[in-house]
Parts: sequence; C-alpha cells; structure tokens
Amino acid sequence: MPQKNTRIKVVNLEEDMPTVEQARLRMEYELQSARKDGYAAVKLIHGYGSSGAGGALRTELQKELRRHVQRGAIRAFIAGEDWRISDSGTWELLKRFPEWKRDPDLGKQNQGVTIAVL
Repeated sequence: MPQKNTRIKVVNLEEDMPTVEQARLRMEYELQSARKDGYAAVKLIHGYGSSGAGGALRTELQKELRRHVQRGAIRAFIAGEDWRISDSGTWELLKRFPEWKRDPDLGKQNQGVTIAVL
C-alpha cells in the first residue's frame, strides 16, 4: 500500500502582481494539480498588501476557499495568522503530519499565507 503523501505544495500567487481573477484561476489550477499529485495541503502565498491593511488577493482568495470548504472541494483552510500550535485546527493537522512543524511560517502570524487542506 503506498504511503500517504504528507508534503505541502508551496505556491506563490502574488508573483508577477496578478489581478485577483488571475490569482483565483491560478489557485484553482494549483489546488487541482496538488490533489492529482497526492499532496495533503497547499500553502498559498498571497501577500498581505503593501498598505498593511489587508490585500485584495488575501481577502478574495480566502472567500473562495470558504466556498470550497462549503462545497466539500477542500477539507479546510487555515489563515496564516492562525497557523500556530495553539490553534485547534492547526494542532489537529500537526498531530497527523508532525513534519509540518518545520514549516517556517508556523507560529509567525504571517497574514500573507494560507494553508489549504486537501
């Protein structure tokens, strides 16, 4: 029986300064690709906006991820500010995939990333 893949695919969605729609389409493609390739999660790098008040990519992509969860297309997502051991959703994932404790953004309250759990 093949071992379950526990890797996190890292995707930089803010590279090349895309529009929200371009980033959304790329996110859709990357989520499908990661699922097909057997990844357990995708770490989406979307940035937090140069103003520090919250970027459009982050806001709109997380709205789309909420819809994905409601439809059952993904299991869950964890916003970067919640990607910490004291968060119950994060802790459940880390118990299943302890190697994820080495993720450099874990516990950093990085609002520029989101973890999508497939």
